[in-house]
Amino acid sequence: MNIRQARVEDAGSITSITNTIIRETLVTFTTNERSAESIVADIRARGPGFLVAEHEGEVIGFATYGPFRSGPGYAQCREHSIQLAPEVRGSGLGRLLMAKLQEVAQAERVHVLIAGISSANPAAVAFHAALGFAEVGHLPEVGFKWGQRLDLVLMQKILSPE
Repeated sequence: MNIRQARVEDAGSITSITNTIIRETLVTFTTNERSAESIVADIRARGPGFLVAEHEGEVIGFATYGPFRSGPGYAQCREHSIQLAPEVRGSGLGRLLMAKLQEVAQAERVHVLIAGISSANPAAVAFHAALGFAEVGHLPEVGFKWGQRLDLVLMQKILSPE
């Protein structure tokens, strides 16, 4: 298992992982699938803040972060996403990716990481709690997918004491 910065040639594998999640789960509220070109743009824009996990040359998961909100007052706050191929969920890979992503975030002087989690994904809430994230908000019925109203759980982790 290798965790490294994403490269543009990883876009196809990342697209496959994320579009499967979009099509088959309530983990994300969107129904709009991603294009490889949009993933390439994210890889280029996020630089070190876009990591992949690979096994035997195959990308099997990724973790990334981007702006939480616009404006200079939020410059040290990022919202992250972590997605794994179905066959490696529950293997500990998510913990490895998040540990490395937090290292990168700290090196980039990110103060707070935010997780926006679908209420249909209680395993993600437990996962983040185990990593030291605290639930800081619960927004009822802000998501809608497949005829269902879904809550958004906001969790955060402060990475630096100052």
